[in-house]
Amino acid sequence: MPTTAFDQFTRRTADITAQLTTLGIPLTALAPAPADADPTDPWAIRYAVPIDRSTLAWCTAVQMLASHHDTGIDHQVPAADALMRECGVRGLTQLHTDLHHGAPIDYRFTRCPYCSGIGEDPTRPDCQDVGCAPWHEFAGHEHLCPVCHGDDYQPQWFAEEQMTDLEELLADAIEENEERALLQTRTRLRCRTVRT
Repeated sequence: MPTTAFDQFTRRTADITAQLTTLGIPLTALAPAPADADPTDPWAIRYAVPIDRSTLAWCTAVQMLASHHDTGIDHQVPAADALMRECGVRGLTQLHTDLHHGAPIDYRFTRCPYCSGIGEDPTRPDCQDVGCAPWHEFAGHEHLCPVCHGDDYQPQWFAEEQMTDLEELLADAIEENEERALLQTRTRLRCRTVRT
């Protein structure tokens, strides 16, 4: 039976939810209401926002945290809940950056933890299924991955392109340095002729 790139997302959520079920952790969690909330305050949080632990984003977050901290997912459930409650799917970008000690992540060279480098939101149907016009593919299309924003993961191609750019910059710097040295030599010769 042929498998597609999208099968890995189904497997990821199935594996995580199976582990949660085995550990006796519910697949839905209610956000705790703040203890100091004033019931007469109209701006206070009054409703508990449920966290669905069977979504791809939550499963990705708990998997990233467990892998980074080298612990079981049961130790990272509260952290994943908090991340999804506070930031949602876009919080995975910040989490990925934080796990790499605050360094910016270039998703052309690092595989996106959410979409695994395909560049599209794996929870939404693709353009072919929806029937989007072909020109939507190129400018600000809404099917892009919310974490990597559709960066094309091709480290071999981008590395080669980057090396070509660096070689051009080096050649330009060498040429500029040679021109500067020639100009300095001419200036010295003129200064000597003026003195004599």
